[in-house]
Amino acid sequence: MKKEKVHIEYPLSATSKSIIWGAISTPSGLENWFADRVNASDRVFTFIWGKTESRHAEVINYRTHSFIRFHWLDDEEQKTYFELKMDYNELTGDYVLEITDFSEPGEEDDLIDLWNSQIETLRRTNGM
Repeated sequence: MKKEKVHIEYPLSATSKSIIWGAISTPSGLENWFADRVNASDRVFTFIWGKTESRHAEVINYRTHSFIRFHWLDDEEQKTYFELKMDYNELTGDYVLEITDFSEPGEEDDLIDLWNSQIETLRRTNGM
């Protein structure tokens, strides 16, 4: 079955786009909230959770201080990705983190719950 695209937006109370960009695009930033350890070599990031779980993702597109898009290398569907995109709302003066990801049909709520938990960790560890 074809995976379904899921789009979620999270307002952040960050004072700088550089802080957000560092948190979503660098190994050290991602280690603070997304995975226990993150290594990068060229365009491939290795995400490690605990002692045994790891996944590799390739950066397939990015624009500095805007978005980064990854494709899991073990995902058989070539057109799926997860994207972390930051936008600035001039009206409110807040940044918004937009997440685009793909889930199996019927598992959208689980995916949203996972991202909610991850973003809560991002907010707590980075003061957002």
